[in-house]
Formats: sequence, C-alpha cells, structure tokens
Amino acid sequence: MAGGEQENYSVNRSERPIGVFDSGIGGLTVLKEIINLLPDENTIYLGDTARVPYGMRSPETVTRYSFENTQFLSSQDIKLLVVACNTASALSLDAVKARVSIPVTGVIEPGAKAAVKATKHRKVGVIGTEATIKSNAYTRAIHAIDREIEVFGLPCPLFVPLVEEGWTEGQIPALIAATYLNEIKNKGIDTVVLGCTHYPLLKKVISEAVGEQVRLIDSAVETSHEIKTTLEALGMKRKQAGNARRKFFVTDSPERFLKVGERFLGQKLEHIDKIEVGG
Repeated sequence: MAGGEQENYSVNRSERPIGVFDSGIGGLTVLKEIINLLPDENTIYLGDTARVPYGMRSPETVTRYSFENTQFLSSQDIKLLVVACNTASALSLDAVKARVSIPVTGVIEPGAKAAVKATKHRKVGVIGTEATIKSNAYTRAIHAIDREIEVFGLPCPLFVPLVEEGWTEGQIPALIAATYLNEIKNKGIDTVVLGCTHYPLLKKVISEAVGEQVRLIDSAVETSHEIKTTLEALGMKRKQAGNARRKFFVTDSPERFLKVGERFLGQKLEHIDKIEVGG
C-alpha cells in the first residue's frame, strides 16, 4: 500500500467512534469520563435496558448478552469497544475479546491497577453488586499484580436503586452507606474500589462512611485513562478537533433513560434510539 493510502486509512480509522455498552444507564459514568478526557472522540453508547440488571443472570446468559451488544456496536464500525458494565467485565470480557479484532477494554483491570498503586497498607476494599463481588474478579485482578494485598469484597445492593431514584445525598443514603461500609472500615483498609458504575454518584456519602483518609478508586476514571493510552499507542486517537458525534441506543424505555441518564452523564441527552439486539 502506498504511503498516502496508508495515511488515509489511519485517518479514517481514527474517525471511527468508540463503542460503549452497559446493562443500563450506569455505564454513562464511564462515558462521562471518556468525554472529559477525550472530548474530540466520537462515541456510541448502548444501554441494554430491556434486560437490566445483569447481576441476576447466569454467566452464560451475561456472556450471550455481551456478544449481542458487541455485535450491534461492531456493526456501527467502532474502533474500540468498552465493556462498561462490571458484571459483564467480570463474566464475559475474555470471551468478547476473543470474538472481535478491535481493542476491548473492561472496567475491572483499570480499577484494580489503580488500587494496587494507591494502597499503602496493602488492604483494599471492593464494593459492588452481588454478582461482581461473588465473581471475585477484582480480587483476581489485584492478586495478578500483587498477591500480598488483602482484598475485602462487599456487596452493597441498595446503592443502585438509591442512585437511580436520585437519593445520592442526605440522611438516608448516609445511613445505608455507614451500615454497609462499617464491615470493611474496621479491616484497616486505606483504599476502596467503586466496583459498580452507579457508585461514583455516591462518592460523597461513601467517603464520609469510610473516612476521608481512605482513597476512593473510581473505575470509570481509570478506564478512561486506559482507553487514552490504548488509542495513543495504536495511533487511533481522533485527529480532528471538535464536532464529536454522540449516539445513544437503548433496548427499552428511552424516556426513563433520558430522565435518569442526564444525572449520570452530567449533560443533556438530545436523542436516543430504541433498538433490538439478539433474538
């Protein structure tokens, strides 16, 4: 291929969007951090709202859903795929990677790497949904780097409905957070991984519950940095500044997604398309 043709191919490839999928709206916190760090990148978000939550499903079902979401986003000619769901990252990331030829990033390894780097006393708490904690995915990812670190997993199932109802501050979420987190606070942890994409909206009450001296690791932030590193290493960062395109797709209830999603993304959602995947 001639040099000019190679250059054009590279430019065209860099213009392709980043694809992001989640079981619902929580992955918008990941998208928010991607947009903050890489504002010029085109993005496509798919929320599988017809089949949320994934945490109640078997690993086989979650993997099938992940394949179907991946197939749809791949049809949109994406250049990189983000599995922005902790449950899907825990249960199906390797299988998804084996299915596609583009780079795939989950949310667990970036959070685990940051936790290992942050902890001084080598005691890390991980909070998330029952499925994510039960999978031990964060523990495995942390121990793959440093087996001497103690990891204390704690499911906090009420956090998700609190966030979706907009109860992120005040006495009720503070009481629930204190009740949950007292269990790991007494373990001597100095770092807590927010192992669910909803939890960044509860940072204030979580920090108050565990103490300000405990470092909170936001997997959404860490994932955005990993995406930036990957795009730069592969020469796939978008070269054109501005006019980034944002597309949003859901599999059910676009009205609710619009209403609740703006709190997660931190900006207005203009247009959402309802689609079907799988079947």
